[in-house]
Amino acid sequence: MKEFLNNWKLIILLCLTLGLAPFFPEPHIWGKLKWIFGGAKGMVFMDWFDVVLHGFFFILLIRLIIMKIINSKTSD
Repeated sequence: MKEFLNNWKLIILLCLTLGLAPFFPEPHIWGKLKWIFGGAKGMVFMDWFDVVLHGFFFILLIRLIIMKIINSKTSD
């Protein structure tokens, strides 16, 4: 499991496919984020679950970036 969570190529692939799907007319996560920043009026549980589902891979990517920065500073 640790190899999966630290695999850059796999996490980026998941972000570009499942994280952004469906792609047309705009990436799904982008539409949901605009809805949230617009006040999230009318959002139900399914919409919030959808944000978590599509956003999870981006959270993993951000985690990897932070870990890389921290490790590079400690090795200096």
